This record gives sequence, C-alpha cells and structure tokens, in this order.
Amino acid sequence: MDNFEKLLQEDLHRYLRSLGEADERLPECPDVEEKWDDIAQAYIPDGIREFGKYPTASLGWMMYIGMAVAKYWDCEWETYSKVENLYAYLRDRRGYDAMDEYVREVVLLLSGEEYKRTEDIVGECAARVHSALLRQGFEPGTKEAFRGYVACLRQLYLFGSVMQLHRMGYHMTKQ
Repeated sequence: MDNFEKLLQEDLHRYLRSLGEADERLPECPDVEEKWDDIAQAYIPDGIREFGKYPTASLGWMMYIGMAVAKYWDCEWETYSKVENLYAYLRDRRGYDAMDEYVREVVLLLSGEEYKRTEDIVGECAARVHSALLRQGFEPGTKEAFRGYVACLRQLYLFGSVMQLHRMGYHMTKQ
C-alpha cells in the first residue's frame, strides 16, 4: 500500500506543480497532519456511503477539508485546534452535499474565477486518484480496497493543505 500511496503523492504533486499550486518541496505542517486520524475516522462512514454513486465527490471533499484545516491553522488555530470533530463542524454547516461550497465560499472566501478554478482543480485531483484506485484492481469490499480508499483520502487531505498553504504564501523554496 505504501507504493500506491507514493504513486498518488507523486502524481498529485506533479499536477499541482504544473498549475503553480505547489512548490517543488512539499511543506511540513505537523498541526494539520496531526488532525488526519480524527478527521478520517469521522469522515469515512459518510465517504464510503457516497463512494458508490459519487466517487469523485467522496474523494474530493477530503481535499476541501485539507484546505479548510490549513486555512484554520493559519488564521485561528487557537480556536479550531480545540474543535473536537473538525469534519463534523464543516459538514454540519450546510450538510455533506454542500460542504465543498461552504469551504470555498465561507472558509476560503473564494468567488468568481478562483471559486471555479478551485472546483476544477479539486475535481481533477479526485478524478486522478479515483482512476489510480480503479487501476489497482482491488476487489470491492476487501481490506485492500478499504486501505486503498483511505490512502486516497489521506493524500487528498494532505494535498488540499499543500495547495492552501501555497496560496497563503507558505512557499517551500531553498534560501
């Protein structure tokens, strides 16, 4: 599974770099990374339920969550780091189906072209990851399929934070 996750990481990194949404060197943000386990545990029941009919939404929503957590880290971490369930906090503002819009409009304060560009980038990242997951040939309902799905979510969460950190001016370049 490590090789699969590494392939996802390389592909997402290459894609976001080609758009100017990530630097060559990936940022390190332990506070955001430490939230992953709690967010994943809370998200997975909803994500799996939606995956059958809406796989790219099920995957892409995790990228929006990563963006939101990175934004909270930058702006109001003292407050948001104490929220017991950040996923439920985001989801319950407008519901699961509109969580992407909530993050873009309210958390990231996007509108116009940037709103649409972000939607397109997340959609493409989710589609790329979904395609990679399908190519693995995991038998549905198996432990391997579940672990593959979680690996996809993890990379999308991390790259959501990478993209948002980059947009907020955190550039990982050599001095």
